[in-house]
Amino acid sequence: EGSFTRAAAKAGTSQSAVSQTISSLERRLQLKLLNRTTRSLTLTDAGERLLSLIGPAIEEISLGLEQLADLREKPAGTVRISADEYAIQQILWPKLSPVLKNYPDVKLELITDYGLVDVAKERFDAGVRRGGLIAKDMIAIPISNKHQMVVIASPQYLATHNSPARSQVNY
Repeated sequence: EGSFTRAAAKAGTSQSAVSQTISSLERRLQLKLLNRTTRSLTLTDAGERLLSLIGPAIEEISLGLEQLADLREKPAGTVRISADEYAIQQILWPKLSPVLKNYPDVKLELITDYGLVDVAKERFDAGVRRGGLIAKDMIAIPISNKHQMVVIASPQYLATHNSPARSQVNY
């Protein structure tokens, strides 16, 4: 780069850090790698040889790190969610299907569950529950407007079995 200042700017670090790193490397190798003047820096023969030996490897490492950064910036993997059938069909699928189109590397496992499966123990990423069906050690975040549900039955059924009490309804 011709100067520690430009090299530091390119590396996103301080001029002092670059200078100290080069000095440390020179001490370790017991070789002078740079000719330093008040106006410029140039490679010594040893510095040129070192650069020719490790330059291609450094380029490959940089390219590999960039490719890993692409993975970090692009969502991928499997998301497992436990929910009852109503939540899957009426709440989750309408909201998540457009997301899946935008992120083809994301796979979704929607597991139909009517009980209180232990989300963490069963290795789910999330669980969708209705109102009071939330385990004490879980954090609940509303994901839709409140859905009001009612029990319906024919008049003949109610005439023989009576209307259920609110405490008898599981939702």
